[in-house]
Amino acid sequence: MKRTLILLALGGTLALPALAEPPKMMKGMAVDEHGMTLYMFDKDTEGTSVCTDACTMNWPPAMADSYDKAMGDWGMITRSDGKKQWTYKGHPLYRWSKDKKPGDMMGDGFKGMWHTVKP
Repeated sequence: MKRTLILLALGGTLALPALAEPPKMMKGMAVDEHGMTLYMFDKDTEGTSVCTDACTMNWPPAMADSYDKAMGDWGMITRSDGKKQWTYKGHPLYRWSKDKKPGDMMGDGFKGMWHTVKP
């Protein structure tokens, strides 16, 4: 009986989803839950992402999960596909596909339109 209760308790714990962390500022720039650099696109307007379709192959949007909550300067917009994307002070956030490890900032200044997010 005791073993059954322990297994049931563990099974219930294992069924819970792993909660992702919202973006944060670290070492003077915005990063995602894995420490990967986040970027802004100059062509976006506050609250709207214009990076769609082929653009997202190189610049994947920093997506928010359904359970994430906006707080302070961190917010969310709804993309044209209905999914939520993180924002910082209203500006949509992205990752750069060529950044391979935390701290990489290879997209900063790309074509003069992509910039790391700084406080």
